[in-house]
Amino acid sequence: MIEASVGADGLFVAAVLMMTAVTYMMRAGGYWVMGRIPLTTRVRKALESLPGAIIVSTILPIAFKGGVPVVLCIIVSGTAMALLRKDIIAVVCAVAAAAAARAYGF
Repeated sequence: MIEASVGADGLFVAAVLMMTAVTYMMRAGGYWVMGRIPLTTRVRKALESLPGAIIVSTILPIAFKGGVPVVLCIIVSGTAMALLRKDIIAVVCAVAAAAAARAYGF
């Protein structure tokens, strides 16, 4: 059995090294693939729209699951970020909105 000869610490280190290698290969593979795709206007526009699409696809399920308080916090933090362009202030505003929503029973 592998565990008897390597030990739990050795398996942990091996797992971390394997995950590191796979993560590096995925990132390097992305650069390799994109190096072979011609950057047409269509591809450039698609790549420029990716960050917003990723943010929306991450936040939307959380908002639907969390209900009114979460939607309120997202709106408050988005508004604060758009107006002030300061991450920490947007987070503080969202936390204050969450506290207010919870205090009023939402």
